[in-house]
Amino acid sequence: MALSATLHTFTVHLADVDRGVYQELELRVARHPSETAEFMLTRLLAYCLEYEEGIAFSDGGVSSTDEPAVLVRDLTGRLTAWIEVGAPDAERVHRASKLAERVAIYTHREPAKVLAQLTGKRIHRADAIPLYSFDRAFIDAAVAAVERRNTVTLSVTERLLYLDLNGTGLSAAVEEHRLA
Repeated sequence: MALSATLHTFTVHLADVDRGVYQELELRVARHPSETAEFMLTRLLAYCLEYEEGIAFSDGGVSSTDEPAVLVRDLTGRLTAWIEVGAPDAERVHRASKLAERVAIYTHREPAKVLAQLTGKRIHRADAIPLYSFDRAFIDAAVAAVERRNTVTLSVTERLLYLDLNGTGLSAAVEEHRLA
């Protein structure tokens, strides 16, 4: 018998001072049985840090091979941003860069290892693709605070995250790396 996804709800109070984005979000995040809690949390953070009109989690979730974890479409349905999470392979990033105006990768993994698997590979517009990473201790502490129903306050100032997750206060820098 196949296992089903676990649904997590997040009430997010987002204040991204860097981009001038202030939103109250009600998000339902389905965690696939093969998805780690770290991946799910990184997917949530990527959604918040990329938040704009038309953003969505992909329909297929972590099991989708045709869509990223997070995507942005304009009002016509055209894909404008492809947001990968984790450690995507070079072929996937190459394809994404051809399909969307903007591509970004968010990882909870060791950024040097993610970069190493992409370096030297054929990736369209590699110099324009940022890789954002989070400190592993920050991700681990945040994962420990995740419940089925969550209240989140996320403030971003000068790429520093201030996260309150169910009463647990955490902070970390969002480190930016380039593929090329």
